[in-house]
Amino acid sequence: MSQETASQEMVYSRTDNDRPTILLVDDEEEILIALSDILEDDYTLLTTTDPLEALELLSQHPETATIISDQRMPGLMGDRFLARADEISDARSILLTGYADLEAVVSALNEGNVQAYIHKPWESESLRTLVAEVTQHCLSQRALRTEQALLRGLMEALPLNLIFSDAQGNSIRSNVKDKLDEYWGDEITHYPPALRDEILKMREETRRNGQSERLVAEQVTTNSGAIKTRWHELNRLTLAWPKNVPQEQAWQVCLDRDVTRRVTIESQLRQAERLESLGTLAGGVAHDFNNLLAAISGSLEMLEDDIAPDKLQALRFLQQAKDAVQRGAALTRRLLQFGRSKQDSLKEVPIRRFLADLEGILGQSLRGGGQRCELVIHPVSEGVPLILTDPQQLEMALLNLCVNARDAMPHGGKVEIKARLVEHSLKNAPSYCAPCHAVALDVADEGEGMPPEIIDRIFDPFFTTKEVGKGTGLGLSGVYGFITRCYGDIRVISKPQQGTVMTLFLPIVTSQITEESSKENFHAATDNQKAQKHRILVVDDEDMIRLVVSNFLEIDGLEVKNARNLDEALALLDSGYHPDLAILDVRMPSHDGPSCARFLQQRLPNIKLLYMSGDVANLDLGGAPLLSKPFTQEMLLRSVHELMN
Repeated sequence: MSQETASQEMVYSRTDNDRPTILLVDDEEEILIALSDILEDDYTLLTTTDPLEALELLSQHPETATIISDQRMPGLMGDRFLARADEISDARSILLTGYADLEAVVSALNEGNVQAYIHKPWESESLRTLVAEVTQHCLSQRALRTEQALLRGLMEALPLNLIFSDAQGNSIRSNVKDKLDEYWGDEITHYPPALRDEILKMREETRRNGQSERLVAEQVTTNSGAIKTRWHELNRLTLAWPKNVPQEQAWQVCLDRDVTRRVTIESQLRQAERLESLGTLAGGVAHDFNNLLAAISGSLEMLEDDIAPDKLQALRFLQQAKDAVQRGAALTRRLLQFGRSKQDSLKEVPIRRFLADLEGILGQSLRGGGQRCELVIHPVSEGVPLILTDPQQLEMALLNLCVNARDAMPHGGKVEIKARLVEHSLKNAPSYCAPCHAVALDVADEGEGMPPEIIDRIFDPFFTTKEVGKGTGLGLSGVYGFITRCYGDIRVISKPQQGTVMTLFLPIVTSQITEESSKENFHAATDNQKAQKHRILVVDDEDMIRLVVSNFLEIDGLEVKNARNLDEALALLDSGYHPDLAILDVRMPSHDGPSCARFLQQRLPNIKLLYMSGDVANLDLGGAPLLSKPFTQEMLLRSVHELMN
């Protein structure tokens, strides 16, 4: 075989990837064949007669563990070739030489380029043994460097602090401090001062038990000067080193992980679970509570008709009682707001009448903190159009904003509410809303104001600047969620000691219906319904509610029959009474409102449905309208006439 052919073959004698790779370099083909015969059973072999080609092979095969090279080769002597090979490979080297080349061999050994040499001719078994030792040494050194690199890379990349120490607390490895640090030797200096006492206790526990765990809080000061809590999860355990020593003398490793985010999320989840439990409890009592309020409210309205107009004191007391009922209803809605999901019921709302109706409740919220706060609601221009919103959710949002404004004024002050028409683009608003205009609803206070870093976070769930027990951090996040769901926007302008202005941007309904025309349409529809004498069926398990609703409807001239449950309602149908509209309580024993509706619709497919309920959260009523208890006679009649019209 020619030298050119041999150099181009780059032969692998074996393809087993688990076997060490050896590079054989000799300008005599017969030497390569002789070496291959001895080594091919145990190694993967690369062979070439050209030392320059051998350098290329080394670059292509970094797994090469041993190089066996002849000393006398044309173009590049063996010791020089191995010196160059040492620059590109960590493979160990064996030099084949005769006695005449002993001086070159000694020089190569002294320079560290050669680990061993073999005289020609060699003894096969001795050669095989020497190659095995040199190869194993290379593989061991390579494995050690790999482990060191992995450990170094792991310690540098780990998102936690890792400290190795002996049983006495002397540092061995650490990714916290550099070995050149003057405090390197004492393990305790690798931890923040707040953790050091716990580390000492954990070291003793680990000596006794083999491991120890802690969750430790550290108070840190941010760049802005604020104090926050950082949580450290500490895990410490013994290592199986040094060998054959008792556990109390073994080395230890400690992992210090920053788990502040996890602890915060867990705390938020626990808070959410408590709120959900509160919502479930509130939902259980809200229906009954609002039934009582509805009965009281209805009774007061009917009583008002029996009081002479000149009985001013009695009328004043009556109005106070009606206001108290509305405040009770508002408090119930606020309670249900937390821990319960609710779909917003968007409708056209006249902002002028809405704010007028809400003035008493908002004023009451400002008196709840003990300080003297004044509420000023600026008159709304008659030209301000209808807005698209959920009135109950908007009421809750304004209550939250007013309470926050009150809390921001510990020494009292003024809260101003102003509605105005502005140019503002609400890109996600429905097509029936104005694309470039909105109603801006400002809530301005004279309070302490907020710095920019607080403004950036005020809408985050569970974020609060109030003391523990004074706030949940859900108010403004709830406002933000509501305003987003109704296609609106929100803006905050605030500076420390200069007060705050919260502005809600609400979409405008393009059909310009004024409040006056709305009332005219209502009264016209009412007159039309009276002329037609529609029949109404009221189904509610509460006697007081049936009495109030029936009286409201009968006063309006409608024909009304009532039933306490489904059986009584079906009995009325069997007797020949066929109502045009059924007013159904949602929550009733035996059969609730939706199940009653299904039975009634089987008998009367064209019957219309109106639901009423004291708990309006998470209800699926198939698109039928819902009247929230407590309600006034006007609210009830408006809903009935809208349905029948």
